[in-house]
Amino acid sequence: MALRPLDNLPVTTPEKPKKPNKTAALNACDCRVNDENTVPSAVTDPSIEYIDSEHLKSLPDPATNIESLIERLDSKNWLEVCEALNDVRRFALYHASMLIPMLDKIMMLLVRSMKNPRSALCKTSIMASADIFTSFNHLLLSPSSPSTPQDEAFDHLLLQLLLKATQDKRFVCEEAEKALRAMALLAPPLPLFQKLEPYVAHKNLKVRAKAAVSVSDCTAKLGIEGIREFGLAKLLRISAEMLNDRLPEAREAARKIANSMYVAYIGEEEAKYESWENLCTSNLAPIPAQSMIRIVS
Repeated sequence: MALRPLDNLPVTTPEKPKKPNKTAALNACDCRVNDENTVPSAVTDPSIEYIDSEHLKSLPDPATNIESLIERLDSKNWLEVCEALNDVRRFALYHASMLIPMLDKIMMLLVRSMKNPRSALCKTSIMASADIFTSFNHLLLSPSSPSTPQDEAFDHLLLQLLLKATQDKRFVCEEAEKALRAMALLAPPLPLFQKLEPYVAHKNLKVRAKAAVSVSDCTAKLGIEGIREFGLAKLLRISAEMLNDRLPEAREAARKIANSMYVAYIGEEEAKYESWENLCTSNLAPIPAQSMIRIVS
């Protein structure tokens, strides 16, 4: 019990300090509330600009830029790497001969940028690969059997493009699909066929589907001589297997392959449809053979 003071004044109890409002405190320190029902705002970097190939300009001093290109592509500063990737694109489009001695190193550094979790680096490196396909399509794949450092670099680049084409990030996926189309349309078809063959049986069904699309693009321009060189029966079996794939994209690619083969095959055969039917039944089991026959009937 509090004692009354001698001057007979009432006893006053000091007020307890109020607790600060949590929401106000969060707003004051500019902290973000983790609300799963709130749509996160898109974070964009205004310093990154994705430039279409037709809008890229040539380098004013390519000789100076080429000296530091590898070093800049290997930089720890991702903004510097993005700038260097755009320079790779300019070299490929306007000063292609200067890149040839270091093309294998350039492709391996592109692969590393594609693996980077930062989307700007990933997309810019994919755009650079498409420009490399445009300018170096006749040099990227050698038909000879001993593999070169450039062939090995291309193997890594092809795998990364197939993986990026299966990404959930739509703008990365679309850019990778564009690069794969450029590759299929511009690279020598027969060596590219041999590079793509393992991927149409890949354990990742999305990678299988993207590889099947590239194979169908190649088949359309291969011609009967190229098909025979690759292996007519082998390509028939690949197409028949993909007809039963789980993804509709792979099944549609298989139908396109079958139609391209049929058009190329009957162009040189006298028996026309009958010869195609005999070809299918002699190289495939009865059920797959009928599936392939029905596609073109």
